[in-house]
Amino acid sequence: MYLLLWNAGVLGVLIPQVLGMKINYDGDQVLQIIPQHEDQVLCLQHICRSSQLDLWKPLQPEDINVRRVVHVRIPFVALQSVKEAMLQCSLSFKILVDNLSQLIANEEATRRRRRRTISDYDYTTYHPMEDIYEWMNLMAEKHSDLVTQHNLGSTYESNSMKYLKISKPSNSSKKIIWMDCGIHAREWIAPAFCQWFVKEIVQNHEKDSQIQRILKNIDLYVLPVLNIDGYIYTWTTERLWRKSRSKHENGTCYGVDLNRNYDVKWCSLGSSTNCTSNIYCGVSPVSEPETKAVVNFVEMRKSEIICFLTMHSYSQYILTAYGYSMDLPQSYYETIKVAAMAAAELKKKHGTVYKVGSFANLLYEASGTSQDWVHDQGIEFSYTIELRDNGTYQFILPENQIQPTCEETMAGVMTIINYVNNKYFPNQASTSCRNPNLYVLISTLLTIVLLK
Repeated sequence: MYLLLWNAGVLGVLIPQVLGMKINYDGDQVLQIIPQHEDQVLCLQHICRSSQLDLWKPLQPEDINVRRVVHVRIPFVALQSVKEAMLQCSLSFKILVDNLSQLIANEEATRRRRRRTISDYDYTTYHPMEDIYEWMNLMAEKHSDLVTQHNLGSTYESNSMKYLKISKPSNSSKKIIWMDCGIHAREWIAPAFCQWFVKEIVQNHEKDSQIQRILKNIDLYVLPVLNIDGYIYTWTTERLWRKSRSKHENGTCYGVDLNRNYDVKWCSLGSSTNCTSNIYCGVSPVSEPETKAVVNFVEMRKSEIICFLTMHSYSQYILTAYGYSMDLPQSYYETIKVAAMAAAELKKKHGTVYKVGSFANLLYEASGTSQDWVHDQGIEFSYTIELRDNGTYQFILPENQIQPTCEETMAGVMTIINYVNNKYFPNQASTSCRNPNLYVLISTLLTIVLLK
């Protein structure tokens, strides 16, 4: 079966929708456009709508604004017509990726199966889902005193949503920190970080006093890939697929944006009721089995969960609530302080700059997100973390950036976890933070600058 993606604008493109027929991005380009005035905004919005272009930043034409960066993928067959239309509006553009298929080919050329045991598992390469499943099995087998494997639920295509629980025995009641990765299928660096995070905790828990203090009080729950069906599809068929793989409109379109499917201002902002859209919110709140699995877990354990982390790419942001409103929650100033602390520690590793702010104010308005739903369940420390990069490679982050990305993200995430641990277990707080007022000053200055 084929879908006619474009029929109202420049021209039409046939995209195969059969598993195993791999999408060819040969000659596709990714452009950066920064409209300078309102007429250019309206013109670019019209071009994107009429040609049904694949917007990467922001995700829908309505969110294009004056002097805000736009990243958009243009199929090769449409390049000339789209560029001519932009020039007619006096829109200048920069070519970020000259040939997308070459970037993907480079990614595939470095990919190889290099694991049979935990000791030779390669954390500096991207892994297909079968590798990740096997890695989880091996982790639970080799480190059974620390790591256990559990099933959160099943996906639309009946794949098991397996997660790892990292826990040390305790006579006291413990709290939970949740981390999920890969809610958007094409964001491969996120699952790579989840695996790196587990590896670092497991390898260092006996010698790292900070990890020891955390595990004394907190159990870590890590779901390496939330959108398993979509992730598998990015390996077999369409590398840039974003959504899940549920069928809609009698099988004429596929998938839901799982981060628009939660029951929090569902489908009101930054979402679409069009099932062909990358931000399709589903037929109803929590309509998808993947979303239901997370909701059921959080509702059952929310009195124990003290921090919720969801990992994404790209943009280099640490985002707090809300996405559905420009208003700030009561907990904002503490959560933004912690985000600024994390960004400062992250930068120390490789000099990478992360911005901090609320989801709607810093990124774009979006309703139905897991972060906001969790926050409204009473879990104040709820963060969306957008990993590398800022636009050079976008979703096709080269494997040689996996390690530095994971190293710096680990520093930032551990800063958040350590703060939360110290807050909920103050009698065991580390004395290593000798000047906490410095962090408050940094966070305040960052907040003022970023929210201007």
